[in-house]
Amino acid sequence: MMRDDLLQVRAPGINFYVLRDSKGLYVMDGGFIGGRGLLRRALRERGWDKDRILGIIVTHGHLDHILNVASLAEESGAWIAAPRLDMAHYEGRASYRGAARVTGCLEAVGRSLLGFRPFTPTRLLDDGDTLDIWHGLAVIHLPGHTAGHSGFYCASLKLLFCADLFASYGRWSHFPPAILNMDSQLVRRSAAKALKLDLSGVLPNHADTASPEVHLERLKQLLRSPMY
Repeated sequence: MMRDDLLQVRAPGINFYVLRDSKGLYVMDGGFIGGRGLLRRALRERGWDKDRILGIIVTHGHLDHILNVASLAEESGAWIAAPRLDMAHYEGRASYRGAARVTGCLEAVGRSLLGFRPFTPTRLLDDGDTLDIWHGLAVIHLPGHTAGHSGFYCASLKLLFCADLFASYGRWSHFPPAILNMDSQLVRRSAAKALKLDLSGVLPNHADTASPEVHLERLKQLLRSPMY
Protein backbone atom coordinates (compact mmCIF):
# COMPACT_ATOMS: atom_id res chain seq x y z
CA MET A 1 0.00 0.00 0.00
CA MET A 2 1.28 3.47 -0.89
CA ARG A 3 1.95 5.83 2.02
CA ASP A 4 -0.11 8.98 2.65
CA ASP A 5 3.00 11.14 2.16
CA LEU A 6 3.99 9.45 -1.11
CA LEU A 7 2.27 9.82 -4.47
CA GLN A 8 2.87 7.75 -7.57
CA VAL A 9 2.14 9.64 -10.79
CA ARG A 10 1.17 7.02 -13.35
CA ALA A 11 1.91 7.69 -17.00
CA PRO A 12 2.06 5.50 -20.12
CA GLY A 13 5.18 3.37 -19.87
CA ILE A 14 6.72 5.19 -16.91
CA ASN A 15 5.76 6.34 -13.43
CA PHE A 16 7.33 8.94 -11.21
CA TYR A 17 6.92 9.97 -7.60
CA VAL A 18 6.10 12.91 -5.36
CA LEU A 19 7.23 12.95 -1.72
CA ARG A 20 5.67 15.26 0.85
CA ASP A 21 6.97 16.45 4.21
CA SER A 22 6.18 19.36 6.52
CA LYS A 23 8.09 21.79 4.28
CA GLY A 24 6.59 20.91 0.90
CA LEU A 25 6.85 18.56 -2.08
CA TYR A 26 9.73 16.83 -3.87
CA VAL A 27 9.34 15.34 -7.33
CA MET A 28 11.47 12.30 -8.14
CA ASP A 29 12.10 12.40 -11.90
CA GLY A 30 9.92 14.55 -14.12
CA GLY A 31 8.05 12.07 -16.27
CA PHE A 32 7.98 11.90 -20.03
CA ILE A 33 5.44 13.03 -22.67
CA GLY A 34 2.51 14.69 -20.92
CA GLY A 35 4.21 14.37 -17.57
CA ARG A 36 3.61 17.93 -16.42
CA GLY A 37 -0.13 17.67 -17.01
CA LEU A 38 -0.32 14.29 -15.31
CA LEU A 39 1.60 15.72 -12.35
CA ARG A 40 -0.81 18.64 -12.00
CA ARG A 41 -3.81 16.32 -12.14
CA ALA A 42 -2.34 13.88 -9.62
CA LEU A 43 -1.52 16.71 -7.19
CA ARG A 44 -5.00 18.13 -7.56
CA GLU A 45 -6.65 14.77 -6.93
CA ARG A 46 -4.51 14.21 -3.81
CA GLY A 47 -5.21 17.74 -2.56
CA TRP A 48 -1.54 18.74 -2.80
CA ASP A 49 -1.94 21.27 -5.59
CA LYS A 50 -1.49 24.23 -3.23
CA ASP A 51 1.76 22.84 -1.80
CA ARG A 52 5.01 24.17 -3.16
CA ILE A 53 7.40 21.93 -5.09
CA LEU A 54 10.72 22.53 -3.35
CA GLY A 55 12.98 20.04 -5.07
CA ILE A 56 13.39 17.76 -8.05
CA ILE A 57 15.41 14.57 -7.58
CA VAL A 58 16.79 12.88 -10.71
CA THR A 59 17.59 9.15 -10.71
CA HIS A 60 19.46 9.13 -14.04
CA GLY A 61 19.73 10.95 -17.34
CA HIS A 62 17.54 9.07 -19.81
CA LEU A 63 15.11 11.33 -21.64
CA ASP A 64 11.97 9.65 -20.30
CA HIS A 65 13.07 10.75 -16.82
CA ILE A 66 14.41 14.25 -17.48
CA LEU A 67 12.30 15.67 -20.31
CA ASN A 68 10.34 17.98 -17.98
CA VAL A 69 12.97 18.76 -15.35
CA ALA A 70 14.02 22.19 -16.66
CA SER A 71 10.41 23.35 -17.08
CA LEU A 72 9.32 22.08 -13.67
CA ALA A 73 12.27 23.78 -11.99
CA GLU A 74 11.59 27.04 -13.79
CA GLU A 75 7.88 27.01 -12.92
CA SER A 76 8.36 26.12 -9.26
CA GLY A 77 11.75 27.57 -8.41
CA ALA A 78 12.76 24.13 -7.14
CA TRP A 79 16.31 22.97 -6.72
CA ILE A 80 17.55 20.00 -8.78
CA ALA A 81 19.65 17.18 -7.31
CA ALA A 82 21.02 14.68 -9.82
CA PRO A 83 23.78 12.04 -10.16
CA ARG A 84 27.10 13.60 -11.11
CA LEU A 85 28.08 10.88 -13.59
CA ASP A 86 25.10 11.57 -15.89
CA MET A 87 25.95 15.24 -16.41
CA ALA A 88 26.31 14.80 -20.19
CA HIS A 89 22.67 13.65 -20.34
CA TYR A 90 21.41 16.81 -18.61
CA GLU A 91 23.35 18.86 -21.14
CA GLY A 92 21.86 16.92 -24.05
CA ARG A 93 25.17 15.55 -25.27
CA ALA A 94 25.31 11.98 -23.92
CA SER A 95 27.13 9.43 -26.07
CA TYR A 96 26.20 5.78 -26.37
CA ARG A 97 28.22 2.73 -27.42
CA GLY A 98 27.40 -0.76 -28.65
CA ALA A 99 23.75 -1.81 -28.69
CA ALA A 100 22.84 1.32 -26.72
CA ARG A 101 23.54 3.46 -29.78
CA VAL A 102 19.93 2.68 -30.71
CA THR A 103 18.83 4.55 -27.61
CA GLY A 104 21.22 7.38 -28.44
CA CYS A 105 19.61 7.82 -31.86
CA LEU A 106 16.09 7.71 -30.42
CA GLU A 107 16.97 10.23 -27.73
CA ALA A 108 18.55 12.59 -30.24
CA VAL A 109 15.33 12.60 -32.24
CA GLY A 110 13.25 12.84 -29.08
CA ARG A 111 15.16 15.83 -27.71
CA SER A 112 14.48 17.71 -30.94
CA LEU A 113 10.83 16.73 -31.39
CA LEU A 114 9.83 17.10 -27.75
CA GLY A 115 11.67 20.33 -27.02
CA PHE A 116 14.10 19.05 -24.41
CA ARG A 117 15.77 21.85 -22.49
CA PRO A 118 19.22 21.25 -20.97
CA PHE A 119 19.66 22.03 -17.29
CA THR A 120 22.39 22.31 -14.70
CA PRO A 121 21.64 20.58 -11.38
CA THR A 122 21.80 22.67 -8.24
CA ARG A 123 23.52 19.76 -6.51
CA LEU A 124 25.46 16.89 -8.03
CA LEU A 125 25.06 13.62 -6.18
CA ASP A 126 27.53 10.80 -5.47
CA ASP A 127 27.16 7.40 -3.86
CA GLY A 128 26.51 7.75 -0.12
CA ASP A 129 25.31 11.35 -0.23
CA THR A 130 22.18 12.14 1.75
CA LEU A 131 19.16 14.36 1.22
CA ASP A 132 17.58 15.76 4.39
CA ILE A 133 14.02 15.60 3.09
CA TRP A 134 10.95 13.44 3.66
CA HIS A 135 12.13 10.67 6.02
CA GLY A 136 15.74 11.00 4.87
CA LEU A 137 17.19 9.64 1.63
CA ALA A 138 20.61 8.18 0.89
CA VAL A 139 22.03 7.99 -2.63
CA ILE A 140 22.77 4.41 -3.71
CA HIS A 141 24.83 4.30 -6.90
CA LEU A 142 23.38 1.50 -9.08
CA PRO A 143 25.26 1.82 -12.38
CA GLY A 144 24.74 -0.17 -15.55
CA HIS A 145 21.62 1.38 -17.01
CA THR A 146 23.59 4.64 -17.19
CA ALA A 147 26.90 5.56 -15.59
CA GLY A 148 25.23 7.61 -12.88
CA HIS A 149 22.00 5.62 -12.42
CA SER A 150 21.13 5.84 -8.72
CA GLY A 151 18.50 4.72 -6.28
CA PHE A 152 17.36 6.59 -3.19
CA TYR A 153 17.12 4.63 0.04
CA CYS A 154 15.04 5.58 3.06
CA ALA A 155 16.54 3.60 5.94
CA SER A 156 13.80 4.48 8.44
CA LEU A 157 11.09 3.08 6.15
CA LYS A 158 13.29 0.40 4.52
CA LEU A 159 12.19 1.60 1.08
CA LEU A 160 14.33 1.98 -2.04
CA PHE A 161 13.32 4.13 -5.01
CA CYS A 162 15.17 1.91 -7.47
CA ALA A 163 14.56 3.87 -10.70
CA ASP A 164 15.18 1.66 -13.78
CA LEU A 165 17.03 -1.12 -11.99
CA PHE A 166 14.30 -3.41 -13.33
CA ALA A 167 10.79 -3.26 -14.76
CA SER A 168 8.16 -4.84 -12.51
CA TYR A 169 5.18 -6.30 -14.37
CA GLY A 170 4.29 -9.62 -12.77
CA ARG A 171 5.72 -12.60 -14.62
CA TRP A 172 6.92 -10.21 -17.34
CA SER A 173 9.29 -8.46 -14.95
CA HIS A 174 12.74 -7.98 -16.45
CA PHE A 175 16.01 -6.13 -16.28
CA PRO A 176 16.32 -3.36 -18.88
CA PRO A 177 17.39 -4.69 -22.29
CA ALA A 178 20.91 -4.15 -23.61
CA ILE A 179 19.89 -1.40 -26.03
CA LEU A 180 18.99 0.75 -23.02
CA ASN A 181 22.08 0.04 -20.92
CA MET A 182 25.58 1.40 -20.65
CA ASP A 183 26.66 -2.01 -19.28
CA SER A 184 24.12 -4.81 -18.79
CA GLN A 185 26.50 -6.85 -16.61
CA LEU A 186 26.67 -3.96 -14.17
CA VAL A 187 22.87 -3.91 -13.93
CA ARG A 188 22.84 -7.37 -12.38
CA ARG A 189 25.60 -6.42 -9.94
CA SER A 190 23.68 -3.29 -9.02
CA ALA A 191 20.58 -5.41 -8.33
CA ALA A 192 22.64 -7.60 -5.99
CA LYS A 193 23.96 -4.45 -4.28
CA ALA A 194 20.42 -3.14 -3.80
CA LEU A 195 19.26 -6.39 -2.22
CA LYS A 196 21.98 -6.14 0.42
CA LEU A 197 20.10 -3.18 1.88
CA ASP A 198 17.63 -3.70 4.72
CA LEU A 199 14.48 -3.54 2.60
CA SER A 200 10.75 -3.93 3.08
CA GLY A 201 9.95 -2.74 -0.44
CA VAL A 202 11.19 -1.14 -3.65
CA LEU A 203 9.60 1.46 -5.91
CA PRO A 204 10.54 1.15 -9.61
CA ASN A 205 9.72 3.72 -12.28
CA HIS A 206 8.52 1.13 -14.78
CA ALA A 207 5.96 -0.94 -12.91
CA ASP A 208 2.35 -1.93 -12.42
CA THR A 209 0.25 -1.01 -9.39
CA ALA A 210 1.58 -3.74 -7.09
CA SER A 211 2.81 -2.82 -3.61
CA PRO A 212 6.48 -2.04 -2.87
CA GLU A 213 6.64 -5.37 -1.04
CA VAL A 214 5.53 -7.27 -4.15
CA HIS A 215 7.98 -5.36 -6.34
CA LEU A 216 10.76 -6.39 -3.95
CA GLU A 217 9.83 -10.07 -4.23
CA ARG A 218 9.84 -9.79 -8.03
CA LEU A 219 13.34 -8.29 -7.96
CA LYS A 220 14.57 -11.14 -5.76
CA GLN A 221 13.04 -13.71 -8.10
CA LEU A 222 14.51 -11.97 -11.12
CA LEU A 223 18.02 -12.06 -9.70
CA ARG A 224 17.61 -15.80 -9.00
CA SER A 225 16.37 -16.50 -12.52
CA PRO A 226 18.78 -18.56 -14.72
CA MET A 227 17.88 -16.25 -17.61
CA TYR A 228 19.97 -13.56 -15.94
